[in-house]
Amino acid sequence: GSGGGGGAAEAAEAGGGQQGWRGESRGSPQQLAERYADLAASHSEALRQREEREWHNARLRQENARLRLENRRLRRENRCLFRQALLGPGPDKPPADPGEEAEALRAQLGRLQEKHRRALRHLRRCRAAGGPEASGAEDGDLDELLLEEDEQP
Repeated sequence: GSGGGGGAAEAAEAGGGQQGWRGESRGSPQQLAERYADLAASHSEALRQREEREWHNARLRQENARLRLENRRLRRENRCLFRQALLGPGPDKPPADPGEEAEALRAQLGRLQEKHRRALRHLRRCRAAGGPEASGAEDGDLDELLLEEDEQP
């Protein structure tokens, strides 16, 4: 056979174990077993990495939910404190010295600003660690807060 279709069969007869690609083996049984073992190990590693990513993402989602609840609580607390500051002392309290009240409010404002800065730093870290999965429905609010924080000196 010198001609069109017999080349692969002739090569197989002359060369021994190496044959064509259509469902026929290429290489010794030992090589095939090693290839199969490599594929199985790669597959197991890919599954392990996927499970690790899913676990990490679930943990980030839990942390995100916890932070949202904390954020809501702090917003309520902030509104309450702001209302108290606007309305002044209640009817059962004597009016406070304006200097003392102003100093107390300044101290409270400083504490709240520091809490706010820490929360934003934490959110940045969570967002950086979690990638696109870490962003949620309140992403616009977070972006706005982060921009405001970046614009401040």
